[in-house]
Amino acid sequence: MAQAVSTATKTKKPAVKKTSITRAAQKKDTRNSRKVMRGIVTSNKMQKTGVVEITRKVPHPIYKKVVTKTTKFKFHDENNECSVGDTVEIMETRPLSKDKYFRLVRIVEKVK
Repeated sequence: MAQAVSTATKTKKPAVKKTSITRAAQKKDTRNSRKVMRGIVTSNKMQKTGVVEITRKVPHPIYKKVVTKTTKFKFHDENNECSVGDTVEIMETRPLSKDKYFRLVRIVEKVK
């Protein structure tokens, strides 16, 4: 009266090997993904701080017309090298003040 259980119904799944990635390796991958942007300096009146204006062209979500959007960011300029009108490259960094979370990477073009 006891029914025999066939081995065909009991199939084991193949063992999946998990790859272990250390937390240090995960942090290293995310550490290097920082935003780098290029814009024009609009103000340098503060000490060790400049304001850069970045313009981008995006299509309007409904009408699809290309619209120019501008955003201003404050950046850290250790040696006060930038002047108004310079084209600069800035990189995201840890917050240095309430508004300042970018630093100067290089001056692409000096104003004439």
